[in-house]
Amino acid sequence: MAIKQTKRARAQSVGDVFSEVRRAPRHVIPTDEMDPEVAYQIVHDQLMLDGNARLNLATFVGTWLEPQARRLMDETFDKNMINKDEYPQTAEMEMHCVDMISRLWNAPDPNEAPGCSTTGSSEAAMLGGLAMKRLWQERRRAAGKSTDKPNIVFGINVQVCWEKFARYWDVEPREVPMEGNRFHIDPEQAAALCDENTIGVIGILGSTYDGSYEPIEKICAALDELQARTGLDIPVHVDAASGGFVAPFLEPDLRWDFRQDRVVSINASGHKYGLVAPGVGWIIWRDEDHLPEDLIFKVNYLGDIMPTFALNFSRPGAQVVAQYYNFIRLGMDGYRRVQQYARDVAQDLAREIDAMGPFACITHGEDLPVFAFKVRDDVTNFNVFDVSNALRERGWQVPAYTFPANRQDLAVCRIVVKRGFTHDVAGLFLGDLQRQLPRLLRQSGSLHDADNGSSFRH
Repeated sequence: MAIKQTKRARAQSVGDVFSEVRRAPRHVIPTDEMDPEVAYQIVHDQLMLDGNARLNLATFVGTWLEPQARRLMDETFDKNMINKDEYPQTAEMEMHCVDMISRLWNAPDPNEAPGCSTTGSSEAAMLGGLAMKRLWQERRRAAGKSTDKPNIVFGINVQVCWEKFARYWDVEPREVPMEGNRFHIDPEQAAALCDENTIGVIGILGSTYDGSYEPIEKICAALDELQARTGLDIPVHVDAASGGFVAPFLEPDLRWDFRQDRVVSINASGHKYGLVAPGVGWIIWRDEDHLPEDLIFKVNYLGDIMPTFALNFSRPGAQVVAQYYNFIRLGMDGYRRVQQYARDVAQDLAREIDAMGPFACITHGEDLPVFAFKVRDDVTNFNVFDVSNALRERGWQVPAYTFPANRQDLAVCRIVVKRGFTHDVAGLFLGDLQRQLPRLLRQSGSLHDADNGSSFRH
C-alpha cells in the first residue's frame, strides 16, 4: 500500500514534457489527468507557432494594453456580462460607456439614445441592420404592402459582416462597385440603387481595403435629394468599426455621425481604435424610436427581469471594464494624443515607402492610421504577394490582396498602425523591407499570387 501511495504521489514536472510526454492529445480527450504545469508547457509550446501579435500589421484589432487594463481584465474575466443582477457594477459601467459614446457621436439627446455592448462591431452591425429591417417591415405592413423583398445598399468594399447580414436575414445586397481611383461608395450611385424595398444604406467610416472614410455627409445629401424627388425616406447606418474612435478625436468637425438627421444608428469596435483587447463592440441608436421594442427580449431567470438585445447571450464583462478604464484614463485629450501619434507614424511610413522607388501608395493614412501601397506598373520582377511573403521571413504579417469589382486589376499591401506600433518599430519594419528589395528586384518575375501567397479575407 505504501508503495502505491508513493507512486501516486510522484508529481510530474515541466521536465517531463521533454523526457516522458510523447505527444499531446490532438483528437480525443485523454483518460488520465495531467499536472497543470506540464499541460501549460505543452500548450505554451504549441502557441510558439503563432505569429507575434505586435508584428501583425494586418489586423485592426488592438495588440497592446496598459498593464493596469490587463490587471482589471484578469480580475473580471469570470464576470458574465449578461448577468446584470449578479454583477450590477459591471452593468453600470456598460451604461456609463453607452452614455459617453452617445455624446461622443453627438446623439440629439444622449440621455434617450439606447445602446449596448456586443462581442464586436460585426454583431453590432447586424443588430443595426436587424433594427432597420424590422422598422421597414412595420412601415410596409402599416401601408398594406408586401415585405417579401427587402434590400440593403452598400459599397462593395464593406467588411464581410454585411454580406453575412444580407445572406443570414434574407436581404438582397445591392453593391456599389469601385471605379478608377474611387475605392468606396459613390453617393449618387447608392441613391440610384434605392427603392421602396430598401431598408437602409450603409456608410463605412474607415474602409478595410485602404483606410479611407466614405463621405457620409454626401451620402445623406444624395438621399435627401432622392426623398425630395420620390418621397422615399431611406435611413443610414454608419459602420464606424474603426473610425468611430478616431474621427471624433482627430476631425471633430467632420459631420459623419448623428449630426446627420438621416443617420439612425452607429456601430464601432471597442477592440480596434477603442484601444481594448478583443472582443467588444458598441452600437448606439439615434433614439428609442429607431430600436423596435419587439426586438428586445426580457429574461427573468438570472435573478431579475432584464432586457437583452443581442445575437448571443453569455460573454465576459472584462472588455467592457477595460473600455470604461480607457475612457476615464485617457479622456478626450489622451485619445486624441494616441490616435494622432498613430496617424503620424502611418503617414511618415507611407512617405518612406513611396520614396523607395518600386512602390506607390494609394492612400497615405490621411483618414484612419492605415494605408495601402501597390507595386508600380513598370516593376515586373515581383508583386505585392511576393512582398508579403518576404516580410513574413522576419515575422511581419502584412496582408496582400486584390480589390473587388470593378478594380480586380489592383493588388495592394496594407499597413494598419495601432497603439504600440511606434516610430522606432516602424523604422525596424522599413529596414526589413529595404533589405528584401535587392532580392525581390533580382527575380525574373513574380513567384506568388492570390492563390499561393499570403492569404487575407476582409
